[in-house]
Amino acid sequence: MGVPAFFRWLSRKYPSIVVHCVEEKGKECNGVRIPVDTTKPNPNEVEFDNLYLDMNGIIHPCTHPEDKPAPKNEDEMMVAIFEYIDRLFNIVRPRRVLYMAIDGVAPRAKMNQQRSRRFRASKEGMELVEEKHRIREEIIQRGGYLPPEEIKERFDSNCITPGTEFMDNLAHCLRYYVADRLSNDPGWRNVTVFLSDASVPGEGEHKIMDFIRRQRAQPNHDPNTHHCLCGADADLIMLGLATHEPNFTIIREEFKPNKPRPCALCGQMGHEIKDCQGAAREKQGQHDEFADTMPVAEQEFIFIRLSVLREYLSRELTMASLPFPFDFERSVDDWVFMCFFVGNDFLPHLPSLEIREGAIDRLVNIYKDVVHKTGGYLTQNGYVNLERVEMIMQAVGVAEDNIFRKRKEDDEHFKRRMKEKRKRMKAEQQGPAYLTTGQFAPQALGRRDQPEPVQNARHQAYNMRMQSSEQHNKDAAQSLKALMRNGGNTSAGPSNSADSRGVKRKAEDSDSEPEPEDNVRLWEEGWKQRYYKTKFDVDVTDDDFRQKVVQSYVEGLCWVLRYYYQGCASWKWYFPFHYAPFASDFKDIKGMFTEFEKGTKPFKPLEQLMGVFPAASGNFLPQTWRNLMSSPDSPIIDFYPDDFAIDLNGKKYAWQGVALLPFVDERRLRAALADVYPDLTPEEVKRNSLGSDMLFLGKSHPLFDFIRELYRTESHEGTEIPAELCHGIQGTLNLDDDPILPDNSVTSPIPMLRDISQNSAIGVKFKDPMYADGFVFKAVLLPGAKIPNKVLKPGDWEKGNREPWRPQLGFNRDRQQVHLDQSGFRALGHSLNRNQQGGQYSNTPPPSNYHQGHYRPPHSGGQQPFQHSRQNSLMGAPPSYHQPQYPRQQQYSDRGHGWDRAMQSQQSAYQQNMNRGRGGGGQGGFQQRYDQHRDDWRDRRDDRRDNRGQQHQGYSGGFPLPPPSRRYNWN
Repeated sequence: MGVPAFFRWLSRKYPSIVVHCVEEKGKECNGVRIPVDTTKPNPNEVEFDNLYLDMNGIIHPCTHPEDKPAPKNEDEMMVAIFEYIDRLFNIVRPRRVLYMAIDGVAPRAKMNQQRSRRFRASKEGMELVEEKHRIREEIIQRGGYLPPEEIKERFDSNCITPGTEFMDNLAHCLRYYVADRLSNDPGWRNVTVFLSDASVPGEGEHKIMDFIRRQRAQPNHDPNTHHCLCGADADLIMLGLATHEPNFTIIREEFKPNKPRPCALCGQMGHEIKDCQGAAREKQGQHDEFADTMPVAEQEFIFIRLSVLREYLSRELTMASLPFPFDFERSVDDWVFMCFFVGNDFLPHLPSLEIREGAIDRLVNIYKDVVHKTGGYLTQNGYVNLERVEMIMQAVGVAEDNIFRKRKEDDEHFKRRMKEKRKRMKAEQQGPAYLTTGQFAPQALGRRDQPEPVQNARHQAYNMRMQSSEQHNKDAAQSLKALMRNGGNTSAGPSNSADSRGVKRKAEDSDSEPEPEDNVRLWEEGWKQRYYKTKFDVDVTDDDFRQKVVQSYVEGLCWVLRYYYQGCASWKWYFPFHYAPFASDFKDIKGMFTEFEKGTKPFKPLEQLMGVFPAASGNFLPQTWRNLMSSPDSPIIDFYPDDFAIDLNGKKYAWQGVALLPFVDERRLRAALADVYPDLTPEEVKRNSLGSDMLFLGKSHPLFDFIRELYRTESHEGTEIPAELCHGIQGTLNLDDDPILPDNSVTSPIPMLRDISQNSAIGVKFKDPMYADGFVFKAVLLPGAKIPNKVLKPGDWEKGNREPWRPQLGFNRDRQQVHLDQSGFRALGHSLNRNQQGGQYSNTPPPSNYHQGHYRPPHSGGQQPFQHSRQNSLMGAPPSYHQPQYPRQQQYSDRGHGWDRAMQSQQSAYQQNMNRGRGGGGQGGFQQRYDQHRDDWRDRRDDRRDNRGQQHQGYSGGFPLPPPSRRYNWN
């Protein structure tokens, strides 16, 4: 969904919807990896029935990851995808269904966004190559060192599109993977596996939703099925709500911003390519053993509980004194519909509605105010009541002027704060001009023995010369100005800071960043005229054109909602403009939409490639098709511009802007392709055809014998699935042309993986239940559905963003959180290396009442041996208080507060406890009781050992002292 900040807004407003996954890890024994037993209960304390995988959210991070080295070849990519699916299966542990859906040919409305993304990716890739070449030459001229350029073929992520050889190979590899798991993994034994590859039309998540819609309309569907959908797109939340299933959960990777990435030139961490200095690589490890490894933290997963989100929405959307009965399910549908105005994959968002500015909250408030006048809800079963929507839009249009002005004020306020922040940071980092840098720079007292090494001697010398010359130039300029002001009198004193006024600052000294030019200026009068003139090149008085834009947008709203609730209403409809109209333009929209064209068909895979690929990715197409993208004589050469403009449209970064690409004319494209269709090879013809979903299951599944009998009798007609054999799932089965059959070996398409010699899986084509034209899937709770127990407590409604937030692990709210007690903190303090630089525990000793021994701060010359804190307390006299010499105590001794006060209060409390234990300060009370208990412990232990007949050699009647190395030698 085209709302990058939607999930961030949702998780902050409704924090209890997020639950951190509890994941059981596999073990390793004697070099043998022991996999996780997924037949055991789910450690998240919830059992899922169905797991759905939006595979494109898995394929992309496995083929071109951002936080770790990329796979070397296609085989490694496939293995990475297998491991990713294994990990998700281990976390979720579905008991009935695993549905894997890969994006097939998308509707035309989606193809426009795919075309924009792929053209951008190609352009950014070429710009990155040029920038790397330019910066490499600059660094080498300055004497820097860079590793030689690797001559390897860059992986073009555009190949992850239906119709390419990569996607065809992926489908074969996934068939092998499913057969292997069904044959060898006990957790897959009774699971029904569906595979919808790229040859099946439709986006992955919408193929999943179509499967759920069609199954829940069947009489045998279990209304309490617990669904879990994996994917990172924000629209999955909307799709999950649109199903009206009471038990629906989404699993996704936890987003962690500002992940470190290696420099694209030198491969080192800590800087971007624009800041690369060509410094020599630091040694990784004592013997440089970690030179080729990148520090990678394993990605964690979170659950998004839509049942809890429904709890939040039920409180927020409940309205009293309505002129019609309140229906929570209908209000959820209206909430989903209003989110479309903020942005989606098929329509640009309205200019006055930004998710970061609380647009959804504004729409909900307007909705609750206006719904009393509308006389009913905005939507029903995916169909829109335009007359009521117009009332909402007009209410937003009234506030548009104020929204634009406030947006400008907030932007200016943000710029001022950032400017002040940069000034503060610059003042903190910049020392006096007379201070040297590099290895001659002054060091902190604790780091005298670790001066910062010179990474590049030539570059360091160059910087020192330039720093000195710049200082001399500044001094000469100041002297000359003073001489001119005083008429040649050289005895004038130094000039004040006011004399520097009027001197133009250099670009690098400026605190403000260059701002993109905004010709629309929505915050000034006349913004609507400038908007239509700048974006559409028409005058605002052209009412016919404005009505055309509004009508197309209204059609888009109806198409998107129908797509979410009923399926694709038209494969050929799309929004034919790059920009959206204003909310105030939505006037008289009731009759603007009637119905979509019936009987439309999707593109074929290779036709879609011609519609979304730039010319740079033409290598994935047949040769004669490729020439249509690059030949000057091509009748459709205008579809593939070498360069194109990106309108920032008020945004700051290029990826947020609008790519001004020409729209593809379907009739011209098909006419041009008609001449090159005969050139396709049989393999290309097969890749260009539309396929079918596949169903796989193992020998222990109740449906196994039924499918095996179909192959034995060679039934070529569609056969309905008996619902009682497959958890109530229904559909039509057809024999596969190249089937996976039991007791037949399955050849591995990946050389590094073994063939399956003892296969026990079987595969067959599957088709969802069919319904008559005009059938409407009801957006309601099914009869017999049980609403999950309430999770939110009264305190959850008042939670704000400022309060400390602790993640919930698993679905059990009362699960005890892992924490360290006092002994754990003592062990942490003992184990840490005190000479280690950095970290919050690096220089902080344990509290004094835990350490009665001989703790000493580390010295530069060496480290004092550590004496265990229990040596005195367990072996002899009661511990006496010796205040250690803390490094931080000396540092803050002149301030008279903070650490000193804490140490004094700790010492006084300890002395009070000692006196209380001694019976009012007497010397005998505590010692006598201690010795008496100690002797009693020894006698009991000796008696037990005599009874067992076991004597330890070297036992002297007391606990042995642990040696400094903490390796216990009991002999």
